Amino acid sequence: MKERPTDLTPSNTALVPMQDDIRTHFGWSLEDDQRSANDLLDAVESTEIDAWSRFQRSSTVAGIQRRMVLREQEVAILGAAIEVDELISILDEPTLLVAADGATGVLSLLPETTSERAWSRLAFLVSDADGGNGTIAAVKRGIPVFLHAHGDNSEDWRELLEIAASSPTPPPLVLTHQTPGIIQGMHNPGGFTDGDRAACIVRSLGVPLERIRMLGTRTDVVGRWSGKTDPKQKIVKLGWMKKILDILEVGF
Repeated sequence: MKERPTDLTPSNTALVPMQDDIRTHFGWSLEDDQRSANDLLDAVESTEIDAWSRFQRSSTVAGIQRRMVLREQEVAILGAAIEVDELISILDEPTLLVAADGATGVLSLLPETTSERAWSRLAFLVSDADGGNGTIAAVKRGIPVFLHAHGDNSEDWRELLEIAASSPTPPPLVLTHQTPGIIQGMHNPGGFTDGDRAACIVRSLGVPLERIRMLGTRTDVVGRWSGKTDPKQKIVKLGWMKKILDILEVGF
């Protein structure tokens, strides 16, 4: 077990340098990533929502870590290509769920009683705030959100924060970024897309490889639960996702 469960350091030292490779490949700016990350941190810490304080964000990480690691449960990460049959097939098992952004939309397609059982298993959502209705549904239910900042999603995360803040019970937040520097109050466990970043987070929490399953993870098609995206560019992004999952040695 990690000595400091609230410190989500990468499980492999190659993960953060790969983010530099990705920025170079797409021609994206490190400065934009840094600006979005610092703006997100400021926006969250300027609120009076207790669950969003730095102390409570650390407590959220610790609570999730206890739930996943101490109880030695299987963890299934739901990717953007998740299908109903895949999800139903694991609900009879004592498996916790982690969703990549809009993949939570699949829960709305389940029969009501089955859907509620699935929601109760959802440990957290990994989001860069463009997952649409599935993400909004999770936020309104108070599911913990690992909210990610990158160079061109400031408008998206601001809109999601407004929805979250106006909810009767704002969801617990944990903040992530993709810059090589340390940002106090945020984490960089590695990762690029929501799906592989979810795997990076689960590994950083201390979940062993043999207890992680990737469902709805495809590199050949754009999943139905993907956020707004350019399909051709998305396929290229999924190639980078595979490289990250290969580093983690997480099969799919």
